[in-house]
Amino acid sequence: MKRLSRGEGVTGWLFTIPYLAYTIIFFVLPFLWGLLLLVSEWNLISPVREFVGLGNLLEALQSRRVHAAALTPFKIMALFLPAVLIMSLGIAVLINSFKKRQGLLAVAFFLPYLASGVSMSLVVKGVVSYTSPVNKVISNIIGFVPDWLGTPSLAILVIALMIAWRFSGYYALIFLSGLQSIPGELYEAAQIDGAGRIKSFFKITLPQLYPALYSVIILAVGLMFGVFTEPYMLTGGGPNLATHTWYLEIYYQAFSTLRAGYASSIALYNAIAVFIVVGIVRRIMQAWGRAHGWED
Repeated sequence: MKRLSRGEGVTGWLFTIPYLAYTIIFFVLPFLWGLLLLVSEWNLISPVREFVGLGNLLEALQSRRVHAAALTPFKIMALFLPAVLIMSLGIAVLINSFKKRQGLLAVAFFLPYLASGVSMSLVVKGVVSYTSPVNKVISNIIGFVPDWLGTPSLAILVIALMIAWRFSGYYALIFLSGLQSIPGELYEAAQIDGAGRIKSFFKITLPQLYPALYSVIILAVGLMFGVFTEPYMLTGGGPNLATHTWYLEIYYQAFSTLRAGYASSIALYNAIAVFIVVGIVRRIMQAWGRAHGWED
C-alpha cells in the first residue's frame, strides 16, 4: 500500500476541517452543553447555575405532562403511519402508471412537503373551523358540527392526517424509485401463472419494495417523536394534554418556565425513546425482509 506523503496528509485534513467544524459546533458542543444543563437548575438569565444532580431526571419521571408527551407520539403514529403509507404508496403507483409527465406529477404531489408547517396549520385550522364550508356540509349530514380541535380523539386525527398529507409526497418519491426498480419480468411471470393485480401487488410489489418501505417506516416513526409545529399551532397541546408532544414540553419548560436544565432532562428522555422505538421497528422490518428473501 502506498504511503501518503506529508503534503497529501495535510491536504486530506484540510478537506475534512469544514465537516469536523460543523459536527463539533452543531452536534458535539450542544450535546455537552445539554449534559451540563441536565444536572443544573438555570433560568437562562441568571449567571448562577445550581447543581441538582439527577433531580431533573427524577422529577421528569413523575411529571404528568411528560407522561402525556411520551404517549402522544404513539397515538398520532397509530393513525399517521397507515394513512401516510396508503397515501404515499397510492401516489407512487399513480405516478408510475403514467408513461409521460411523471416528473410534473411528482412535483405537484411534492409541493405540500415544501410548504411550511405554520402555513399548512393555518390552512387546516381554517378548514376545521366552526363556520367553514366543510363543517357546514358535515352538519347538514350528521346534524351537528364536530369540535375537531376540542375533542381529544378528533384533534389527534386532524394532526395525524395533516402530517400524513404533508409528507405523503416526499415518501411517494421513495416508493416511486422502488417501483421503477422492480423488473417487469416478475409481473409477466405472475401474469402467466394467472395472478391478478391484487395478488401480484402483495406477492411481488410489496416484497420488492422492502428497501423503500424500510426507509419510509423508519423515517415516519422517527418523525413522530419530533412533532411540534402542528400541535403548537392547532391545539397548543390540548385539549387536556391530549396532543402534548415531547418538543412542546421541552419548549414550554425551557422558554415559558425558564427551566433549561429540566428541559434538557426531557430532551434526553425523548432521545432515549427514539432510539428504543426505532430500534424495535428496525428489527421488526429486518425480520420481515429476511422472510421475503432480503439480507440485512
